Amino acid sequence: MSSTVARMVVHPALWRSFCHADRKSNSACPVCPQYEWRNVTPGHGFVVVQVYHPRSRTVNCGVKPGGVAYAGVERLMVMRPKLTGNRTEVIMKVYIAATRQNDGKTITCLGLISALKKRAGNVGYMKPVGQRYVEINGHKIDEDALLVKEVYGLTGDITDMSPIAVPRHFTEEYIDNPDREPLVNKVAASFERIAKGKDVVVVEGTGHACVGSVFDMSNGDVASMLGCRVVLVTSGGVGRPIDEVMLNKTTFDAAGVDVLGVIVNKVEEEKYDKIKSYVTRGLKRKGLDVLGVMPYRPSLASPTVEQLLEDIHGKLLTGKQGLRNVVGKMVIGAMPPHQALEYMENNALLITPGTRDDLILAAMSSFLVGKPRGLSVAGMILTGGTPPQPSIMELVGKTNIPVILVEQDTYTVASKIANLIVKIRPGDSDKIRAAEEMVDQYVDVDRILASLAN
Repeated sequence: MSSTVARMVVHPALWRSFCHADRKSNSACPVCPQYEWRNVTPGHGFVVVQVYHPRSRTVNCGVKPGGVAYAGVERLMVMRPKLTGNRTEVIMKVYIAATRQNDGKTITCLGLISALKKRAGNVGYMKPVGQRYVEINGHKIDEDALLVKEVYGLTGDITDMSPIAVPRHFTEEYIDNPDREPLVNKVAASFERIAKGKDVVVVEGTGHACVGSVFDMSNGDVASMLGCRVVLVTSGGVGRPIDEVMLNKTTFDAAGVDVLGVIVNKVEEEKYDKIKSYVTRGLKRKGLDVLGVMPYRPSLASPTVEQLLEDIHGKLLTGKQGLRNVVGKMVIGAMPPHQALEYMENNALLITPGTRDDLILAAMSSFLVGKPRGLSVAGMILTGGTPPQPSIMELVGKTNIPVILVEQDTYTVASKIANLIVKIRPGDSDKIRAAEEMVDQYVDVDRILASLAN
C-alpha cells in the first residue's frame, strides 16, 4: 500500500519544466519515476503535490528535506528552481514588512530568527534594500543586516545579506537615469547565495509597503521578485492599524504577493485584551489572520546612552561603564535643582548647559543617595560646548553616570533626540533577549511555518 513521503509546494516554473502546466492527474515523479505525485493542486503562485512510494519514507531524488516536522502533519518542504542546473533546492521564504517605519520589523525578525533556528534548522536572512547603513571594507551595509549577522552568526556574506543600501542622492540619480535591471540582478544573485542550503529565509523589508517605489524596488516588487509570502507588522490600536494594514496590503496584492497575516506590536498592557479581541475580529472581517499581538515594551523603544553618543556626535567626558544604560525619559535642565530632583527618576536623561553646576550636582546626588538604580539618572548631556569645572567633573567621575558634551544648544539637542529612530545594536544583549522572548511568547511561529509550507 502506498505511503505518503512528503507534501511539497512546488514553484510553478519548476512544475512546468517537469510536465504540462495543466497536468492534474496522478503521475510518476518526473525526477524519480518510482515515486508517484498525487493530488496535484494549483495554488496562488505555487502548485501543491503529495509524493507517494510503496516502501520508502524518505525522498531520495535530488531534493532536500525541509527539516520541519509537526505532530499530525507530514514533512513539509518548498521546491524552487535554481538559476543554473536541473537540481532543486528546498526553501521557505517569509518577507517581514510593516505598515510604517519603526513599527517593529527588526524586533520581529530577531525573535523570528531565534525561534526558527530551534524549529526549522538552517535559517538565512536578507535585507534587500536598506536605508540606514555603515561602511565596511568599502561596502554600504544596512545596520539591521549587520545586527543579525553579528548576533546569530548566520552563514552567508554580509554583502549578500545587504545587497542594496540607498545613499544620499540615489533617488535623484535614478530618476535621471532609471535602470532597474542591475538592481534586480544584484538582489536576485545575493538571494540565491543566501538561500543556498537553507531551510527557511527571513527577508526584512524597509519602511512601509511602497518604500522603494521611486527606484522601482518597493517592498511589493521585491517580495514578488523573490517569491516570498508576507507577514505585516503594525503598531497597536484598532482603527488605525486596520486601516494601515489594508492600505499596505493593496501594494502586495497589486504585485501578486500573498499576505499570510498580521503581527500587531506595541499594544499597551492595560488595553491588551481589548485591542487583541477587536483587531483580531476586525482583520478577520477583511480576510486576514492575526499571527501575534505583542505588548509595548518601553525598553525596546528607548535608546541607550551609547546610541545617543553616536547619533548626536558628542564627546564622552566620563562614565564609559554606563553607556549601555537605557534612557527612560528626558529632563530639560531649565528649572531650580530642588524642582529638577522630582523628575530625576525612571532612568532620566538630563540635558542641560555644562555651566549648570547646580543641576549636575543634583543629578549626581540623586544617583548616590540610595535610590534604586532603575529610578535614577541614566546619563547627562551637557550642551553649549563648555564642560563643568574640574572639581565638579572629579566628583561626577566617581559615579557610573555617563556624561556627554556637545556643542549645540539644549533645545536643538533635545529636539534631535526626540526625533531619533531607536535601533537595536549588536551589544544590546538585554534588548535582543527581550525581543526573542516577546516573539516566542506572543507570536504563533508554528502557524507561520505551517502557512509557509502549505
